[in-house]
Amino acid sequence: MTKISLKTKILVLIVGLIILITISLTAIFAFYESKDIEKQIGDQALNAATTISVMPTVIRAFETENPSSILQPIAEDIREFIGAEFIVIGNAESIRYAHPDVEKIGYKMVGGDNDKALIDGEFYTSRAIGSLGPSLRGKAPIFNTNGDIIGIVSVGYMVDDIQSIIFDKLIKISGSAIIVIILGIFGGVMLARNIRKDTFGLEPYQIAALYHDRNAILSSIKEGIIAIDPQGRITMMNEPARKMLGLENTSENQRIEEVFPNTKMYDVLKSGKPMKDDEMKLHNRMVIVNRTFIRNEADEIVGVVASFRDKTEINEMITTLSEVRKYSEDLRAQTHEYTNKLYVLSGLLQLGHYKEAIELIQIESKSASTQNKILLEQIKDRTVQAILLGKIGKASEKKIDFQIDPNSYLEELPKHIDIAKLITIIGNLIDNAIESVEASEVKEVIFFGTDLGEDIVFEIADTGDGILDEDIKNIFELGYSTKSGSERGYGLAIVKDTIADLEGQIEVHNQPSGGAVFSVFIPKLIR
Repeated sequence: MTKISLKTKILVLIVGLIILITISLTAIFAFYESKDIEKQIGDQALNAATTISVMPTVIRAFETENPSSILQPIAEDIREFIGAEFIVIGNAESIRYAHPDVEKIGYKMVGGDNDKALIDGEFYTSRAIGSLGPSLRGKAPIFNTNGDIIGIVSVGYMVDDIQSIIFDKLIKISGSAIIVIILGIFGGVMLARNIRKDTFGLEPYQIAALYHDRNAILSSIKEGIIAIDPQGRITMMNEPARKMLGLENTSENQRIEEVFPNTKMYDVLKSGKPMKDDEMKLHNRMVIVNRTFIRNEADEIVGVVASFRDKTEINEMITTLSEVRKYSEDLRAQTHEYTNKLYVLSGLLQLGHYKEAIELIQIESKSASTQNKILLEQIKDRTVQAILLGKIGKASEKKIDFQIDPNSYLEELPKHIDIAKLITIIGNLIDNAIESVEASEVKEVIFFGTDLGEDIVFEIADTGDGILDEDIKNIFELGYSTKSGSERGYGLAIVKDTIADLEGQIEVHNQPSGGAVFSVFIPKLIR
C-alpha cells in the first residue's frame, strides 16, 4: 500500500478545510444578504406606497369624476424616479386608477392581497403574482379626510429583478471567496514546505520508526544518558540514567540541577566546549561523565547531552580479573607448597625414615580429606568450589588456617548470581579476612555457606582485631578505609553495590572473642 506523503496530507487537509469553510461562510453570507436585499426592497416599496397614499393630490383625485387623469401621471413619475416595476393605485373595490399599462386601467387589481389594506387598514409588504408576474409589493391604504378607506396604493418590484440583484452580489462574494481559497492553497504549500524542512524531509511513519529505534537504542545502552535544552530543562533521559540518579518517575521538563545537583552541563552550554572522561561522585558511586553540545542547522547550540557510566562496574571487572590472577598465583603457590612436601617425603624415604614419612602422609591426608569432603560433597556449586580452593591455597601459603564450616551446604546457585558477582562478594570478603589475621596470634578464617530457606547465606569470620564501632557504619562507603594507602576504600563499597544489585543485604559485627563476622543474604529469586 502506497503511503501518502506528509506534504500531500497537509495540502489536502488545509485546502479542504479552507474550501469547506469558505463555501459554508459564503452560503451563509449569501443567505443573509439575500434576506437583507429583499427586506430593503420591500421596505423601499412600502415607504413609497405609504408616501403616495398620504399625498393630498392623490386623496383629492378620488373626489374627481376622472381620478385616472390625475393619478396616472403622478404614479408614473414616481415609478421612474424610484425605479419600481409598477405603481398601481386602485379604489376601495380594487379597481385600477393608475397602472404602467394604461390598457389595464379600469380593471380589478390581481393578486388577492389587498384585503389587509382595504378592510383592516394595514400597511404591509407581500409576495404575489400580479398581471406583470411574481413581485414583491408594498401596500398602503388611502384614507380621506374623514378617515374612511377610499383606495389603495401598491408599489412593486419584480422577483426576477430582485434575484438578479442578489445574484450580482453573490458573484462578488464568490470572487472574494476564490481569492481566499487561492491564498489558502498558497499558504498550505508554504506551510507544508516549512514543516517538511523542520522534519528534515522525513515522513511521519519514518519519524515514528526513528522514535521507536531511538527508544530501543537508549534502553539497550548501559550508560546513563541525559539531554537538556538551552534553558537547562531535561528533554530526554534513559532508564540507566534514572537508576543511577535514584529516580522513580520521569523527570522530563525538570531543571537538570533538581535531579543532578553537581552537573557541569551548564559549563558546556556557556563555553561550547565538550568535556570528556570527567570523573565525579554520584550517590556514593564514582562515575565517568562525557558531555557534548547539540547544534542545529544554523550551527547554534540548542542543548547538551551527557553520558555517564558507573566506574564501580569497571572496578568490579578489574577486581574480577585481579581475583582470577590471584587464584592462578594461589594455585601456583599451593602447587609449590605440595612440591616441597613431596621433596621432603622423597628425602625421608631415601634416608629410610619410613615412620616419619608415613606420619607426614597421614597428616596431609587427614587435613585434605576433611576439607575436600566438605568442599566437594557439600559445596556443589563449581564457582564457589573454585573460589574456596584458591583461597585455601592462598591462606596455606600465608600460614593461615582457612576452614570451611562443616555445617555448610550449597546446591548449584541460581543463574542470576554469576561468576563475576561471586568473585566480587566472596573473594573480597575472604581476602579482607585473611589480611586482618596476618598480624594476629591466632590466624584463623572460617567460611560458612548455606542455601536453606529463601536466601543464600555466606558468612566469613576471622580472628583478627575486629572493626571499631565508629568505623562499622562507614566501611561500605566509597573511598573510606581503616587501612593506609591511596588505593583503599573500594573493595567493600563494590561488594555492597554488587549485593544490592542482587537485592540482597550485608551485615557486619564483632565477635565477643575477637574478630569480625561479615554476613551476606542474597534472595534466590529476584522480583
